[in-house]
Amino acid sequence: GGAQRVVVLRHRRSPSPTVTDPGRDAPAPVPIHRRSLDYEAFEHGDGLDIVGRLVDSRPWAEDGRSVATVHDMELRVSVDLGDLRITAAQAVMHTFPHTECPGIVEAFAGLVGLSVARGYTREVQSRFGGPRGCTHLEQLARSLGPVVVQSVTSRRALAVSRGEAEDLITGTGSPWARNSCHIWAEGGVADQKLAAGWRPGVGA
Repeated sequence: GGAQRVVVLRHRRSPSPTVTDPGRDAPAPVPIHRRSLDYEAFEHGDGLDIVGRLVDSRPWAEDGRSVATVHDMELRVSVDLGDLRITAAQAVMHTFPHTECPGIVEAFAGLVGLSVARGYTREVQSRFGGPRGCTHLEQLARSLGPVVVQSVTSRRALAVSRGEAEDLITGTGSPWARNSCHIWAEGGVADQKLAAGWRPGVGA
């Protein structure tokens, strides 16, 4: 109760590419499969509540010819912003192909205690990869790290918009995106821009 939405992150694939242009008047191709990953992050006290959802569907089967939704699963976690550790985790299966599938959901409570900082993806694969888990819930778990990074940034951006923070990094020490990509490589483009006076989250 009282949780405040910080950011909505949606990861959806574009319509499937075609090798040849079907032409302006040709009907749009119907995908044989669609996987959707959707994440929402909410501010909750000194942490974040994140809900990830994975849906596998067959758009061609929406007319009832076959099963249209194969998987519909959620992973809900709470993350402490102090040390970026997961403090609560719950997996939920809404739609699944085997009666026995939900037998693995309790295993994902084992995410509690993990830090989503460096090494997180490797640890998730070690604990829940292959026959030790569910490949779909594991994908949701593996994707959490970047979602937390973006959510922390959006939380800071909200503070900037309210006049509660000067920019995205002042007062936070070294940018924690350091070495996360080619832009934030040590001594790279972002460092050069920072040295020139740029402050992320201010201006265009």
